[in-house]
Amino acid sequence: MVNKLFSIIVLTLVYSVGYGHITPESTWRISLKKPGNPAVDYKLKANDSGVLGTDENLPIAITRQVSETTTGMRIVVELTATETVFYNFEELYELPAVEHHDCQFLMPGFWYRRNLRSPQEAPSFATSDSWQVREDRLSIPLTGIYNEKTGDYYTVMRLDEFAHESLTALSEGEVILSGKTSLGFTGFRNKGGTASLVFGFPYNEAPNTYIRKLILAPAVRAFERLEKGEVRRLTWEIRKGRAINYSAFVADVWTYSYDSLKPTVYADAMSTRQAKEALSNFFRESYVDKFDLKYFSGVHMRTDDCESTDATEVGFIGRVLLNAFNALEYGEEKADNDLISKARHTFDSYLLHGFSENGFFHEYVDYQKDSVTLEYSLRRQSEGLFAILNYLKYERDKGRKHPEWENKVKTLFTNLQQLQEEDGSFPRKFDGAFHITDPSGGSTPSAVLPLTMGYAYFKNKSYLESAKRAGKYLEEELITKADYFSSTLDANCEDKEASLYASTAMHYLAMVTTGKERQHYVDLCQQAAYFCLSWYYLWDVPFAQGQMLGDVNFKSRGWGNVSVENNHIDVFIFEFATVLDWLAKEKKEPRFSEFSSVIKTSMLQLMPQKNSLFDIGKPGYYPEVVQHTNWDYGKNGKGFYNDIFAPGWTVASLWQMLSPDRVTSFFEARK
Repeated sequence: MVNKLFSIIVLTLVYSVGYGHITPESTWRISLKKPGNPAVDYKLKANDSGVLGTDENLPIAITRQVSETTTGMRIVVELTATETVFYNFEELYELPAVEHHDCQFLMPGFWYRRNLRSPQEAPSFATSDSWQVREDRLSIPLTGIYNEKTGDYYTVMRLDEFAHESLTALSEGEVILSGKTSLGFTGFRNKGGTASLVFGFPYNEAPNTYIRKLILAPAVRAFERLEKGEVRRLTWEIRKGRAINYSAFVADVWTYSYDSLKPTVYADAMSTRQAKEALSNFFRESYVDKFDLKYFSGVHMRTDDCESTDATEVGFIGRVLLNAFNALEYGEEKADNDLISKARHTFDSYLLHGFSENGFFHEYVDYQKDSVTLEYSLRRQSEGLFAILNYLKYERDKGRKHPEWENKVKTLFTNLQQLQEEDGSFPRKFDGAFHITDPSGGSTPSAVLPLTMGYAYFKNKSYLESAKRAGKYLEEELITKADYFSSTLDANCEDKEASLYASTAMHYLAMVTTGKERQHYVDLCQQAAYFCLSWYYLWDVPFAQGQMLGDVNFKSRGWGNVSVENNHIDVFIFEFATVLDWLAKEKKEPRFSEFSSVIKTSMLQLMPQKNSLFDIGKPGYYPEVVQHTNWDYGKNGKGFYNDIFAPGWTVASLWQMLSPDRVTSFFEARK
C-alpha cells in the first residue's frame, strides 16, 4: 500500500496586488479513490515549473500556473490523467500573520461574519470555526476573509464555466460522481490559529454537509472520473483588498464579483403585460368565499394540484390583502367585474371579521382547525397595514372613501406605537395584551414602510417620528453593525429579508424627508442594499439531466437565497428592484439598475402557463421553494420544489416588482 504520510513542502509566492505585497503559503492535496476502497490522500510539492507531485508515481499529472491580473492573482490548475483515475483536488492558501480569531468571514448568500445568529444545527461557528461548502450553495462562488484588526481582506473566486452537474447515489462520505460536474468547493479553515482559504474540485463539504433545515449530515467528498489522457482545467482568482469595516468589505466584494461574472438579463423574458395576465389566474382560481373571511388561498398548498386550503394569512407567506389590492387594481384596469367583486368582498370581510377586539389583524386563520392566531408578529401586522394603505390611497384617488377602514388603521398604528421600545425597535412577536413574547428587533424595518405611508396619508407627524426612531435603531443595530437578522418568521438567523427590508425602509424614509436628512437615508439605503444584493445569484448553477430545473434550462442568476437556515432560492423581491433603480440614479451607480434588470427578467422564467407548467398544478400559481443545491425542505431535493408551497406571497412579490411606480406615486401625493 502506498504510504499516505508525506512531508509538506510549502511553496511561498510573493506578488503585488493593489497595494503592498502578499506572501501567501499554499499547500496542496490530491485524493485518489479506487472504487470499492477508501481514498488515499497525497500531499503535493511544487517544482520551479509549477508541477505539483509527490515522490510516488501517480496516475495523474498536475500543473499549477500563477499570473498577476489587474484585480489579483490568477491560479490555473490542470489535471491530466495518465490512466483512468477518480480524484479530488484541494488547495489550502494560508494568510501569514492573519490570526483566525481576528477575522470575519463571507460566503455570499450563505455565510456572514460567523453565522452566530444561526443555531448549531445549521452551519455556524457554534459547530466549527472551519467550513467549506459546494459552490452552488453560494450566490457567488467565493469565500472572503476580513481581518477586523487591519481592515485587510482576501477572497478566492472560481472563474470557470459552470455547465455540468451529475446525480449521485449518496450524499455523504466518499461519493463517486455518475458523470461530469462543474461544482467545486470553497471555504475557510483555521490552520493552527492562522486564517486560510481552502478551495478545490470537485466538491468537498466539511465538517458537515447541510441537507435539510436544521439538519447537518456527515461530510461529503466527491470524486470525478478522468479517462486516460483527459484534462480538467480549473481557474481561481485570489484578491487582496482593504475596507474600513465589514459592510464596506461586502460592498467591495459584490462590486468586484459583479464586474467579474457580468450577469446578463434573461433573454426570453416575459413582458409586464404577459406576466400580470398569467399571474391573474391565481386570483381567479384561488378565491374562497365559504367562510366569514373571504380570501385568495395562498398558503400550505400542494404544488401538484394547487387546491385551495381552509387557511388565510394577512402577511408573510399569505399576503391576502395585498393580493386583494392587486386583484382590484388589475380588475378595474381590465374592466373585469369578477376580479373586482372578489377583491371587494375580501376587503369587506376583513373589515368585519379580520380584527381582534383590541384592533390587531387576525394574522392567520385556519378554518379546518377552527383556530386563529393569538400570538401576533410585527411583520404580518405591518404587511397588512402596508396593503390597506395602498388600497385606501388608490380608493381615495378614485374618489371613494372608507372611514371605517381608516379608523381600523389608526387603531392599529396606535397599537404598534404602544409596542415601540425606547431605542426605536419593535418586538418581533407579542400577544393581544401587549405582552412581548419575542423581543428581537430584527423585524423592525417592516414597520417603517406603513409608518411612513401612514404619515403621508393621514398627515400624522407622530407616525413619521415613530418611523424615524425605528430608522435610528436600524442604523445603529443592523446597518452599522452589519447584522441583518430575524426578519423572516420561520427562522431566527441571518437572512436576506432583513437586509432587503432595511434597505427598503431607508428608501421610504428618504421619500418623506429632505436635504441632509434625506441624503443620510439614501446612504443607509445603499449600505443595506449591498448586503441584500449579496444574497442574489450572479451566476447560473448547473443542474443534471433528470432534475426538472435543469431539464427546463432554468437560470439562477437574479434569484435570491433565503437565509442560513433555509438554503433555497426564491422570488422574494417586492420593492427591492424599484429601490435598486432609484439608487442607481441617486448614487450614479449603473450596476444597480443593470442587475435590477437581471432580476426582473430572470424571476419570471418559471411562470406556470398552459402547456408550460414547470411542475405546478395550475397556471399563475408561481413556485416558492426552488431547490437549487443539495438541500431540501423535506421533499424532492435539488432541481425540484418542495411538495408544499405558498403562492400567496410569490404572486404578491412579483406583482409588486411589476408595479414599479407604486412607491413614487404614493408619496408624490403627499407633496
